Amino acid sequence: MSDKPVLHYFNGRGKMESIRWALAAVGVEFEEKLYDTKEEYEKLRTSGDLLFQQVPLVEMDGLKLVQSKAILSYIAGKYNIYGKDLKERLFIDMYTEGSTDLMGLVIPSFFMAEAEQKKQLDLIKQRALNRYFPVYEKALENQEYLVGRQFSIADVQLLEVILAVEELHPVILQNFPNLQAFKARISSVPTIEKFLAPGSKRKPIADATYVNTVKKILFS
Repeated sequence: MSDKPVLHYFNGRGKMESIRWALAAVGVEFEEKLYDTKEEYEKLRTSGDLLFQQVPLVEMDGLKLVQSKAILSYIAGKYNIYGKDLKERLFIDMYTEGSTDLMGLVIPSFFMAEAEQKKQLDLIKQRALNRYFPVYEKALENQEYLVGRQFSIADVQLLEVILAVEELHPVILQNFPNLQAFKARISSVPTIEKFLAPGSKRKPIADATYVNTVKKILFS
């Protein structure tokens, strides 16, 4: 087994992208096993390596990690981006769950028919403007990070979802000055700046090739 974490997923963002972000943010290089055929994926699914027969799967530290939230919590705890005490961890979890909820609206939008996709994009905009971004805007009033005085996994996941929503609605942050400053500040963290640069393992926005491949593997 490689000394580097090995990420098993499809050749796109999906639920693995937050894990890529987390590892990149703490400066951990990783390898990927990307699946593009149903036969390859079925072999993995029936191998016994997937606790619930679904990806993401991350192999690291001699473990086979599944379930996105559990994987992210493990990485955050191992690399000290999970707060200094139980109270901070609670707030980190609450903020990351909010980011995950919003991202949960973004990810499936690419798999929808055109009419449904338009409705979904409107829903993403409405939820971002009225439910999620105001919470983060208030949390960042006069402070650098979402929780305490230390960079955390909550900051990583918030930046990820901001950028994902901006790809769909480019001026979404126009009335959120704290989020604008946060975006600039966290994007300039050296490890994250590297991940955002061309040539990194960050995946592009979902295109027709990725969507069709995933549909073929999971639903054909």
